[in-house]
Amino acid sequence: MLRKLFIISGLLIASSAALADEWLRSIPDFELTDHLGAIHTLDTYADNEYVVLYVQGVGCPIARIALPNYREVRDEYAGKGIEFVMFNANIQDSLPRIAKEAGEFGIDFPIIKDEGQFLAKALGVERTAEVFIVNPRTKEVLYRGPINDQLGYETQRNNADEHFLKDALNTVLAGGAVNMDDIPDSKGCLVAIFDT
Repeated sequence: MLRKLFIISGLLIASSAALADEWLRSIPDFELTDHLGAIHTLDTYADNEYVVLYVQGVGCPIARIALPNYREVRDEYAGKGIEFVMFNANIQDSLPRIAKEAGEFGIDFPIIKDEGQFLAKALGVERTAEVFIVNPRTKEVLYRGPINDQLGYETQRNNADEHFLKDALNTVLAGGAVNMDDIPDSKGCLVAIFDT
């Protein structure tokens, strides 16, 4: 009986480790264009310590409402070797539509069009307003989750109590690893991923 408990415990630990590995994936090399016509690759960010990627979607109210939070984090970490960009993997969102949204909502980040959903599939993207911290040299994804806990479905707090992205940036800048067990799922509009 005790032996069975040890075996079951071992299997649970192994499956938890597998889930953690699935949660944080590595990022592949890519060559994609943003809404301003600039081409982005991982080498574009090679001089940065980290790059933060935000999943954007045209017309998504949560992605729009979270924009000031993302901007605030970028401004707070200016000069620390971190690049902040967005990418859009929605099949229906063309570069002209993305550019129109950027103009209407004052989006001052590059928005990379994820043609063929290359990045979204590799990273396991499910929703907009999710962010990823990536080491552009090792291709490691060091964080995946929400910016903070201010936004939910049909709810919005005046102020955030938890600042997940800031905490994760502080952790990786200090050489630590983010404990993904403490990170909730991101709230955002569904990104439909299509097999090709």
